[in-house]
Amino acid sequence: MGQFKFGETFIEGVYVIEPKVFGDNRGYFMETYNYEDFENAGLDMRFVQDNHSMSRKGVLRGLHFQKECPQGKLVRITKGEVFDVAVDLRKSSSTYGKWFGIVLSEENKKQLYIPKGFAHGFLVLSETAEFIYKCTDFYYPEYECGITWNDEQISIEWPLDNIQEIILSDKDKGWKSLKQLNFCFE
Repeated sequence: MGQFKFGETFIEGVYVIEPKVFGDNRGYFMETYNYEDFENAGLDMRFVQDNHSMSRKGVLRGLHFQKECPQGKLVRITKGEVFDVAVDLRKSSSTYGKWFGIVLSEENKKQLYIPKGFAHGFLVLSETAEFIYKCTDFYYPEYECGITWNDEQISIEWPLDNIQEIILSDKDKGWKSLKQLNFCFE
């Protein structure tokens, strides 16, 4: 029996993954990835790069994707809490332009798998958060692109109640709307 619960979302290919956590008075142990378990769940991907970022409350990173060499991502939090979002950019998908969001935290230990063909972003809800993710392709800055976080067409319901200020990078401030970008994956 596998070490994960794989939950399908309403967007095909996006999964909420809950690892089995084994805890006692010393702490806990869990697998965060196991090729066989993932393959048995229909997630047969190869990861080539791991990334780790730390951000403070109110930082919003995204919505990012690569026009060429798109990346699938397995994302999780090791410290703090974020609201994580995937936006479907697959032209042939019935959910094109739709989004899925979930709170990921060090407490719930949930992971999100976002396949190729999606924009991805997250908002830090805790004082700080450490975000770790595996990628199915390498990062190529020349292919990087994005969509503005507050695109009216997509209408992401960001949980902004306890956020005093949205903190964006200069790059993220410059992204266009999905309509202006006029891009999709085949």
